Amino acid sequence: MNRRFFSGSFALFAVALIGAATLLAQQRPALKAIEGFTDTPMQPNGIWHVHDPNRPLPPVVIPGATFSHMAPPPSDAVVLFDGTDLSKWRGSGGPPQWKVENGYMETVPKTGPLRTRDEFGDFQLHLEFATPAEVTGRGQGRGNNGVNIYGRYELQILDSYENYTYADGGAAAIYGQWPPLVNASKKPGEWQTYDIIWEGPRWDADGKLTRKASLTVLHNGVAVHNKQELWGNTGWKIVGNYNRPHPPRGPIELAEHGNAVRFRNIWIRPLGTYDQGEAAGAGGP
Repeated sequence: MNRRFFSGSFALFAVALIGAATLLAQQRPALKAIEGFTDTPMQPNGIWHVHDPNRPLPPVVIPGATFSHMAPPPSDAVVLFDGTDLSKWRGSGGPPQWKVENGYMETVPKTGPLRTRDEFGDFQLHLEFATPAEVTGRGQGRGNNGVNIYGRYELQILDSYENYTYADGGAAAIYGQWPPLVNASKKPGEWQTYDIIWEGPRWDADGKLTRKASLTVLHNGVAVHNKQELWGNTGWKIVGNYNRPHPPRGPIELAEHGNAVRFRNIWIRPLGTYDQGEAAGAGGP
């Protein structure tokens, strides 16, 4: 091959490759938060502010087409919503005002959160949600809701599909504390799943903390928290703590932040303890 021809062709190829990369970079949104705060308290590890816009965003993982979508409840589960009514829930100051139709319930702006009538200790919770298919707003204003355990500890629900809010406030974040390990969000309007294992905090008789709360979460079948300990209660612009002991059981709350988020197929079952099964018969092991 002619050496001059080869050199010229290589140069043209390099120029074309650089141009293509530049164009792609211009078209792809930067993975950087579009909102956040640096005047908030430092988190207990001393690395990031609460809702810090400079905290790295979790890498994106495309989840499988389906995982536990419409999974039937186990025999020991309490069905909190089967697509027909809100009989297992209380509204904010009265009967629940959320809409129920076509097998799902949907938040109604300015009606407040829902809270379960029953209370639960350590549990496994399955729920499915869909953020609005029509995208409006950005950041925290897109498909915002949350699973608020005992009204104190929130696992965030948000439309985090190409929506770059502060890392500790995206979908599946332990709000204000820990971003998910990865962002496994589906597109707006698509049904998504949370499978949650909750172990609550414990205090002794003198009010001394003996166990921190922890969460294990699968988002659309992808592990996003692995027995992650919480620093205490969650909230906006605050650092939580365990200064106010509470009972080991409490209600599950679904938030209402003005966005029409849908829910379906919600069930919960208690976590047992090892070696607490039925005693074996005389001939058993």
